Amino acid sequence: MTIETVRRNALRALLPPADLPLVDWVEESVFIPSSASATPGRMRLWSYQRGILDAVDDPEIERITVSKGARIGFTALGNAIVASFVAVQPSPILYIQPTADDARDSSVEFESMMEASPALRGLLSDEADEAGRSTMMARRFAGGSLKFLAAKAPRTLRRHSARVVFGDEIDAWEVSAEGSPIELATMRTLTFSNRKLIFGGTPIFDHGAVTTLYAQSDQRVFELPCPECGEFREIAWTDIRWPEGKPEEAAWCCPGCGSVIEERYKPLMVQKGRWRATVTGQRGHAGFRVNCLVSPHPNAAWGKLAAEFLIAKRAPETLQTFTNLILGEPWRTQGDEIDDATLRGRAEPFSLDALPRDVLLITVGVDCQDDRLEAVTLGHAKDGTVFTLDHRTFWGRIETETPWAELDDHLKSRWQHPAGGTIGVDAAAVDEGSGGHVERVRAFCRPRFARRIVNVKGVPGFARPFMERSGSKSATLWLAGVDALKSALFARLDAGQGVRFSQALPPVFYEQLVSERRVVRYSRGVPQARFERIPGRRAEALDAFNYAMAARQIIGGNLERREAEVSSPAAPTKAPIVSRSKWLSGG
Repeated sequence: MTIETVRRNALRALLPPADLPLVDWVEESVFIPSSASATPGRMRLWSYQRGILDAVDDPEIERITVSKGARIGFTALGNAIVASFVAVQPSPILYIQPTADDARDSSVEFESMMEASPALRGLLSDEADEAGRSTMMARRFAGGSLKFLAAKAPRTLRRHSARVVFGDEIDAWEVSAEGSPIELATMRTLTFSNRKLIFGGTPIFDHGAVTTLYAQSDQRVFELPCPECGEFREIAWTDIRWPEGKPEEAAWCCPGCGSVIEERYKPLMVQKGRWRATVTGQRGHAGFRVNCLVSPHPNAAWGKLAAEFLIAKRAPETLQTFTNLILGEPWRTQGDEIDDATLRGRAEPFSLDALPRDVLLITVGVDCQDDRLEAVTLGHAKDGTVFTLDHRTFWGRIETETPWAELDDHLKSRWQHPAGGTIGVDAAAVDEGSGGHVERVRAFCRPRFARRIVNVKGVPGFARPFMERSGSKSATLWLAGVDALKSALFARLDAGQGVRFSQALPPVFYEQLVSERRVVRYSRGVPQARFERIPGRRAEALDAFNYAMAARQIIGGNLERREAEVSSPAAPTKAPIVSRSKWLSGG
C-alpha cells in the first residue's frame, strides 16, 4: 500500500457522515439481527414507519408520541432512531423502559442490532470508549453516551442530562412519590435547544400516559386509500366484516363507498398510505396513532385477527388485551356504579349442593375481620366463566379457634358433581392484611400449603398480575393485584357476562360486591385510576371474591383430566363440624 493510498483513506475517514434523510439512512445502514426477527437483514421500512422518521428529522418537532398496537415494529424503529444519533449526531441519549429487566433486554437487543449492521459495528465497542468506562447499561462513544434506564427507578433519571430521550411502553411506567417519570425524563433535556423526546407504547387504560400525550399532540392518523373509490380512511375494527362462522374470510368494508376489500389488497394500500394531522396548532408535538390492522405481518392478516377476536370477546379481560394490543386503543376505566338489585336479578338456581355441570375447579377467598371470617366460594368453568356458589361468615374473635376450625371444615368439604363424581376446594387465599392478623393467618395457612391454602396480601397497581409469589425469603407470601382483579370483575359485571350468581347468595353479598367504583383522580398533575369505596358500604364480599379469583392462578392442572375425575362415581363426604384437638397443626 502506497503512502498516497494511506493518506487518501485517512482523509476519507475524517469526512463527516453523508447528510441523508433519516429514512434513507436507516434503510442503508441498519440491519435487523436474526435474534430479533424471522426475516433478518437490511431494515426495510413500511410507509407508516417512514412518517414517524420524517418527524424525527424535522427540526421544528421536538416531541413525538406514538400510540400503537403490537406487531407494527415500533421497538425496532426506536432502536434505529437511537442508532442514528449514535452514528450521525453523537449526543447524550437516554433509553428508558418500564423496569430494570426491560432495560437490560433492550441493551442486549440494541447491541445485537449494532453488531449486525456493518456501518454501525464497533461504534459501541470498548475501543470506542477512550475513558474505558462503558458498561452494559451505560455506553460511552465519541461525542456522546447512551444509558439504558428503568422508569421504575426515578432517582436514576435525576443524575443524567440528555439531548435525546426514547421511552418505550410508557403506560407501564409507574408514578412514584417523585412524580411522573415522563416529566422527570423531560427535565433532563432542558439545556438542549435541539432536544428530541420520543415516547410511545401500547395504550392500556384511558387515563394512561400514551393516551394523555397523544391528546396533547397534533393527533395524526394513518389512512389507507380505498382501491374502489380512492378515498383515504383510517382502518377501524368496526369496518372489518366476515361471513358468519368464517373469520378467515374477513375483509375491510369501505365506509365511503361500501366496497368489500379483500386482504390481498392490503399491502398496496399500506404502501400508498399517508399520515393526516387531525388537530392544528401543535407544530412542535407530532402524535401518531396506528393499529395492527395495517401491519403487513402475516399474523396480522384480517382473517387471523378476526379469529383472535372471536376467542377474546368471551371475557372482558381477554377482550381488553385484544383492544390494547391489536386495536391500539385504551380500555375504559371510568365506570358508573353498578346496581346491586340488577345483579340479584341475574341469580340462577344453583349452589354448592346443586353445582352447575360446567364447574371443574373450586376456589375460596377469605377476608379477615376482628370478629369474623368471610368466605366466598367460586366455581370455574373451562371457558373461564365464574360461578359464585356461596358466601358465608364464620363468626368468632379471630384470636380464637372457633372461626378457623369452621373455615377449615369448609375447605375440606366435598360436594356431589352433576357428572357423577365429587369435587372439593382446589385452592384458597386468606387475606393476611397489614394489621394484627398476620401471624394468625400464617399459622393457619403454613401447614396447609400442600392443599393450596395460602396467605395473601392485596397490592395496588392495574398492571400487576392477579397473583404472584413474593420474593421474600423470610416467609411464604402471595401478592394479589387487587386493582387488576377489581378491574376484571367490574368489566365482566358491566358486560353482563363471565360471572354468574347463585340464588342462595344473601342480598348483602351483592351490596358488598359493588361497594366500590372506578374513578380517575389527579396526583401531582398525573391522572391515575383507582377504586373508591361508596360511602356507607362494606366491601368484605368484594375482597373475598377477588382473593378467590386470585387463588385460581395457583392451580395448574389438566381440565380434561378433571372432567374425567368428576365423572367418576363417588359418594360425597363432608368434614365434621367439630374441630379436631390439634387443628392448628394442619391435617
